[in-house]
Amino acid sequence: MKKVILGISGSIAAYKSAFLTRLLVKKGAEVQVLMTESATAFVAPLTLSTLSKHPVLSDVRSESGWNNHVELGLWADALLIAPATANTLAKLANGLCDNILSAVYLSARCPVFVAPAMDVDMWHHPATQANLARLRAFGVQVIPVGHGELASGLVGDGRMAEPEDIVAFLEHFFQQPQPLSGKTALVTAGPTFEPLDPVRFIGNHSTGKMGIAIAETLAQAGAEVTLVLGPTHHRPEHPGVQVVSVGSAQEMYEACTARFAQTDIAVLAAAVADYRPATYSETKIKKKDEDLNIALAKTVDIAAALGRQKQAGQLLVGFALETNNEEAHALAKLEKKNLDFIVLNSLRDAGAGFGHDTNKIAILHRDGTKTAFDLKAKTEVARDIVAEIVAASNRIAGSGVIGQ
Repeated sequence: MKKVILGISGSIAAYKSAFLTRLLVKKGAEVQVLMTESATAFVAPLTLSTLSKHPVLSDVRSESGWNNHVELGLWADALLIAPATANTLAKLANGLCDNILSAVYLSARCPVFVAPAMDVDMWHHPATQANLARLRAFGVQVIPVGHGELASGLVGDGRMAEPEDIVAFLEHFFQQPQPLSGKTALVTAGPTFEPLDPVRFIGNHSTGKMGIAIAETLAQAGAEVTLVLGPTHHRPEHPGVQVVSVGSAQEMYEACTARFAQTDIAVLAAAVADYRPATYSETKIKKKDEDLNIALAKTVDIAAALGRQKQAGQLLVGFALETNNEEAHALAKLEKKNLDFIVLNSLRDAGAGFGHDTNKIAILHRDGTKTAFDLKAKTEVARDIVAEIVAASNRIAGSGVIGQ
């Protein structure tokens, strides 16, 4: 039985929420209703608590609201906001947190669905459309609005979808096949820090966002995912992603090689340092001379090591972040390290690379084929990469062998 949070914001369409609650319960869902303060002016909380068989929460400042807003975000299988007003969409898109609904949204680790409801001009306003685009980039599922007569008397887009259509949308989402079910995946993400002394290290600007997005998307596709994560404050929210935290390239190598033999899919998205200080000082190096020369030694090449160990049936995906001669460098890496395909991005592309929420990639295959993508949110880029992984996995399953 699915656990569904139904969030209701202040729209005349809130009257449909009683029918929606009843339909969800009839489908076997356990429903917890949340209401903004303005929503209670359109439909009585007592009606919804009776239909859902749970007390309605409407004030995050109350003891029950404050104690439950984080717990509910972890409890639910789905957060459905219907109706979602233009005001609520703007709050969600920008991380504002001034009511029970937005507080639970920011705590939710489950899929989030919004069913917008507003007048036609509000729906088509660039601000609303920008907020919807931002929410889609976050992975929020936007249920299409209807076209027809609106509360203002105008005719156009902006009607909240009918309760039956909303329930059908959720059912379709949860009935989608998980193409990587039964597969194990290993993902690396983030930087590595190579220590010079107890204070200093050699590192890079990687945040780990891209690798984390890939790990979460693989989990959504049904894979059992282990994420080997370098030093970063970012963490996956999907409960199906197991995190192994590491610091240096050597630690990442050891974590990967210990798991690779039992892995079906490995995606090496981490920005691993190529060199480390040849010696480590147990005490902080003091500033004395004008110049300080540091001898560097090569770190272990994780991709090459796994490429040598790769067996039939395993899929190995690499990344190449380049600044010049991008394709030539990526293709050389693809062949040398025995990868199945490589994801290329260039620091010369605006919005790509470290520190951004967006990325622009091309996928290069060993047979010479290339697929280039436009600049997208990293969550969408992750979906493109995982779609390619699914296709490659299906080819491997069909042939029973992978190129060595």
